Amino acid sequence: MSGEDRLSQLAQEHKERQQQREAGKGNGKRNAVIGAIVALAVVGGGVTAYALTNDGSSGSTSAAQAPVTPTPEASESLPLGATTEPSAAPSPSALTWPVSCTYTKDTSGVPQKFVGMPPAKANVKALDKLTITTNRGALEIQMDPELTPCSVNSMAFLAKKNFYAGNKCHRLVGLQQAGVALLQCGDPTAKADGKNPTDGTGTAGYFVPDEAVDAMPYTRGVVFMTQPEEGTDMSSSQFAISLDDANGALPTGYTPIGMVTKGLEWVDAALKEGVIENPQDIGGDGGSTAPKNPIVIEKVTVTK
Repeated sequence: MSGEDRLSQLAQEHKERQQQREAGKGNGKRNAVIGAIVALAVVGGGVTAYALTNDGSSGSTSAAQAPVTPTPEASESLPLGATTEPSAAPSPSALTWPVSCTYTKDTSGVPQKFVGMPPAKANVKALDKLTITTNRGALEIQMDPELTPCSVNSMAFLAKKNFYAGNKCHRLVGLQQAGVALLQCGDPTAKADGKNPTDGTGTAGYFVPDEAVDAMPYTRGVVFMTQPEEGTDMSSSQFAISLDDANGALPTGYTPIGMVTKGLEWVDAALKEGVIENPQDIGGDGGSTAPKNPIVIEKVTVTK
């Protein structure tokens, strides 16, 4: 079974389990997200996202596109605005390894922790398991290097450099706070105190090209790289973990790097313990909604 087929299978299994859990509870959670209704369909072993929007446009980006010039003070936190209609992503053709990746220096002036640039030649075909160990528990994530080789290569590089050690996950949010449910980590300078206005803006000092941005909706368990609203080719070190199928209605434009196969239960528990809400942070994308009980990354590994 190919990596892409495995991700598709995992996505379908997660959806079926979620439907079983939600049987008899109604569809209140899904309706809490404004903008779109997203269904997950597995066709011929591939995952296709279908979105129904009031005013959307289709489009996708790829690693071959030239990166755009970033704007200062860019925030990687997720937007809560209108959705766009994704087009069906084609199945990736067999890659020739190593894959050439174009990483660009981040000169935007946002907070950074620079540990060097990943190798331009990505030779990560066999690396498909991402493990994130925190003070609360571990997350095991199935990745697909055939689908997102440059993103996997970047994650493997940062893991090897111990980039994430000590990183505080700065955003934990549920549907009742913002219409989305997710855990966001990877800002190297985040204080995660619910007040710091620059939380959610930090990077690794370089940008990663977009990959497979329409490959699958961001349903429960999907892990994806974040980038500034309306940005392209500007993901870096920050990533988000979807905690609810309702997130399938999020705007497209993010690179999915895998599916959680183990560990979501402790994240759910952390969300129930509460978050720090900052009423002055209207957008909910700065220092607010940090976990009340801190989630601190101890180690990240990328293995076979």
